[in-house]
Amino acid sequence: MRVVYRGFAVVGAVVAVAAALVVVLPSGPDEVAAGPVTAPPAAPSSSGPAPSPAATATPTPSPAVSLAPGYTAMEALYADRRVPRLTRKVKRMTLPKPPRRAVKDVRTGLAVPNLAKPWKTFGAAPFTTKQVLPRQRGTSLRGMLVTCPLPTMRQKSPRNTALLAARWTLNHHPQGSKITWLASQPVKHGWALIYRVKYGKHQSRAAVVVMDGGMSKPGLAFVTVPDSQRKQWRDIGRVVSGVRVLG
Repeated sequence: MRVVYRGFAVVGAVVAVAAALVVVLPSGPDEVAAGPVTAPPAAPSSSGPAPSPAATATPTPSPAVSLAPGYTAMEALYADRRVPRLTRKVKRMTLPKPPRRAVKDVRTGLAVPNLAKPWKTFGAAPFTTKQVLPRQRGTSLRGMLVTCPLPTMRQKSPRNTALLAARWTLNHHPQGSKITWLASQPVKHGWALIYRVKYGKHQSRAAVVVMDGGMSKPGLAFVTVPDSQRKQWRDIGRVVSGVRVLG
């Protein structure tokens, strides 16, 4: 029996030593904790340490990736260098009269202007309605006007909801695109933003209108026109002024 007890004592000592090694041994240089790359860090205090380069990485534009626990959609927006802060210097824009004809979207509860030629109705997927300008040689870019249920998180403020929607639209512009705000203003049941999207030597003019159409989610109207079709930039104001709730 003494031999058995001594065996147990030896085993116990080995386990204790192994446990101590597990506690005190540092992880190797290649052991990095995994985490969502889209979540921005919380703003550090003035007395706190500076964030690491990995912590301040610009979030990716993919709307399908969820945020890490404890981070908000607005924090992701503020960490995105492609989207500048919307300050009070960005004023309202005088809008033209909207076209009389409208395209109705029963899924969003909204109606948008039915734009005249050269615009034409096109296959809507993955949106719920879609109008486009003709294709041009030498580029895959062309103007489009689409509607769909809001693809981003709804915020308490319609203005903030529109900001998130504008950031989401960068998924439908060339890689490396950056936003410059041109106008920001409330609209009935929502908010509208008009902005320039620059990519390399070219740019598009675009706008989003987020509006509560009485559905489970607000509706989004998004229009963008590249500089190769700049004659239709004037239609962007018509779209903004023409979005309304179905009645």
